[in-house]
Amino acid sequence: MHVRAFAARRPTTVCPALPKRGADGSRSDGSGYTPGMATRFRELRSDAVYWAVRGFFALGSRLPLAALRRLGTAVGATVLAIARTERARALEHVRVAFPDLDDAGHAELVRRCAAHLGQTLGEVAWLWRASAERVTQLCTMDGAEHLHQAREQGRGAVLVTAHCGNWELLNASLNLAGIPMTIAVRELDDPRLSLLATRLRERFGSDVVPRGVSAGRRLARALVSNRVNGLLIDQDIRDIPSVFVPFFGRPAWTPSGAATLALRLRCPVIPAFIHRQPDGHHHAVVHPPLPLPTGDSDEDKVVELTAAATAAIERQIRQYPEQWVWMHRRWRTRPE
Repeated sequence: MHVRAFAARRPTTVCPALPKRGADGSRSDGSGYTPGMATRFRELRSDAVYWAVRGFFALGSRLPLAALRRLGTAVGATVLAIARTERARALEHVRVAFPDLDDAGHAELVRRCAAHLGQTLGEVAWLWRASAERVTQLCTMDGAEHLHQAREQGRGAVLVTAHCGNWELLNASLNLAGIPMTIAVRELDDPRLSLLATRLRERFGSDVVPRGVSAGRRLARALVSNRVNGLLIDQDIRDIPSVFVPFFGRPAWTPSGAATLALRLRCPVIPAFIHRQPDGHHHAVVHPPLPLPTGDSDEDKVVELTAAATAAIERQIRQYPEQWVWMHRRWRTRPE
């Protein structure tokens, strides 16, 4: 289906009905489970997650990288075994993307995905103390000249990427390659975890811009200052401007801010990705700028450019399918 046909449809998201409660706050089924109990449970769960992550990073950053990867692989396998909802969702998504695989192939891909994400977690812990020299040794890069050439024009560039490979390592490596990055991020539900993530991302020179009402202005100022904006555009996020574009043959609700910024400030959109190699090293590739859109209206151009960036993401995922987040609800929002 043509990308304009995707964009013309309004999104709809099916939400489950909220459980009915009585006057005393208990569930209608008489369980006695109150909102206050639910709030306290969420607080305890948030505290447990925060201290587990903080402890893992504090202790893990002192371990050798190989040990962290082995630990991460074990964590990934454990989470996959107990997280039934996420496992089922990941299997559903790989069936959509790779219908030619049999059930065993789908299950193996999800298993490798869990191992990859666990290793990524271990590598992120390693990044807390790794020197610039060690990061540069771990990750090689091709195509950085595309970003340097864009900056020679004085208008910066918009770098689009996805949750492929170790995207946190990509951010660090771009800064160490002499590219001043300003990255847009979605804040986590727990502000303490958001602060940890921001400290890590700023460690190698990135300016971190949380998504929100002022994000567009800050990102525009970064481009005017000849910096490179880095945006992950491979997730279905309800509260930011988005359009429908094809992704593995289905319409996917995709953030359009990268295309809008680039068109408004007349700077190139440049895809870049990273992947883990069999020997444990990583390789980042910065691709040439995407072609200028030819649509009749500004809206058509935004859709066309977002579709081109998403097609580049799909090509990367097809090449390294185990290194993407298959449990994400990528097709949650659907056209009416």
